[in-house]
Amino acid sequence: MSKYRVQNPATGEVIETFDAATDAQIEEILASADSVYQEWRERSVQERANVVKRVAELFAERREELARLIAVEMGKSIAESLDEVDFATQIIDYYAVYGPSLITDYEIPSTVPGKAVIEHLPVGTLLGVMPWNFPYYQVARFAAPNLVLGNTILLKHADVCARSALTIQEIMEEAGVPVGGYQNLFASHDQIATIIADPRVQGVSLTGSERAGAIIGAQAGSHLKKCVLELGGIDPMVVLDAENVAEVAKEAWDFRTYNAGQVCNSNKRLIVMDDIYDEFVAELVKLAEGLTPGDQLDLAESEYVPLSTRAAAETVDAQVKKAVSEGARVLAGGVLSEGPAAYYSPTVLVDVPRDSESYGEEIFGPVATVYRVSSDEEALELANDCALGLGGSVFSTDEARAAKVASKLEVGMAHVNTIAAESAELPFGGVKRSGFGREMGPLGIGEFANKRLYFVSA
Repeated sequence: MSKYRVQNPATGEVIETFDAATDAQIEEILASADSVYQEWRERSVQERANVVKRVAELFAERREELARLIAVEMGKSIAESLDEVDFATQIIDYYAVYGPSLITDYEIPSTVPGKAVIEHLPVGTLLGVMPWNFPYYQVARFAAPNLVLGNTILLKHADVCARSALTIQEIMEEAGVPVGGYQNLFASHDQIATIIADPRVQGVSLTGSERAGAIIGAQAGSHLKKCVLELGGIDPMVVLDAENVAEVAKEAWDFRTYNAGQVCNSNKRLIVMDDIYDEFVAELVKLAEGLTPGDQLDLAESEYVPLSTRAAAETVDAQVKKAVSEGARVLAGGVLSEGPAAYYSPTVLVDVPRDSESYGEEIFGPVATVYRVSSDEEALELANDCALGLGGSVFSTDEARAAKVASKLEVGMAHVNTIAAESAELPFGGVKRSGFGREMGPLGIGEFANKRLYFVSA
């Protein structure tokens, strides 16, 4: 089977396959990206922003078609697919509108007589290696700011997102990005290593697993290339108290099962205070019961979507079974569908032992894992007892109490009384083994900029 394909995870049916790039094609792609960079960087920032603005308009115009593509490719419901197209559109538009002002030259005071200015200049061609869980959003937050900045983009997408990946390039070119300025790659791992090593490529951004991040980070480092890595998380959601336990439990469940739980900054560890724990878990169980597999293109109430691939569903199933073998309990869900389909029923998992291997593993699927704690100190200690550090949240009716715990979370994004604040203008990224660098907001456009000192002597 061709690696690059469209395969409906609800049925396992391969709908389309695509030829992988040859080494000769990769060389042509690199030459084209470098050549276009020399021209693209010379255009005014406003001209580049106008092109990116048109990309956003085309995303909006084609939203239904774009949503359907990813629903078929990776199993997201049509409603959630439309959500994603809208969010990607918002991000692209944000950088078209605000990007130029975020990279305006500014003067800094200098003790050396003269004028010192900090500039934000492009660096060259960049490689993006993007995952299947949000096929448009992941690309938007990498490509939009860098195109405004004046860099050119090579985009290696996940193997199951081939049609949407090609469609993004088509939209970029229709909007006025010069041919060669944004190129989709159907590349192999070896070809990716070659691209990172190539002197015409100046940086790489990867969203993916810790394993992928370690490999790409090592390749980038050995060739002295800047990289941004977003490597997932096991984000804590700490619930200290609640006026309405059922309401907070529903919020927790809805976020944890969004996109079939395949979200980097999902609330993967629910850390709940002893006095409300039993009620909280009972509410989750209620929400998990009576659900059935459904068609992501026509999803009914109380139906759930497949995961991205059969392999992904089998991985989640194996992780839950392993946790159970170590002492955890499944209170609802936990059923892997038979046959080639990728369904795994949304699951409530409790009593994962802290000395088990499962305790430190990210489950990239619809599994709500709940821990019981009896003090704010214990909640914080448990929240930070993790190798990853993407996001985290703390809930309490007493905002000061929640803030005290949230302020000490070892994460890139800390929240009080909301699981995750997400918008184009808000930076996204983590610490520890969740990677480094930021995307979106005012920080996202600076990652691959030459922040050059320009000094004119007095």
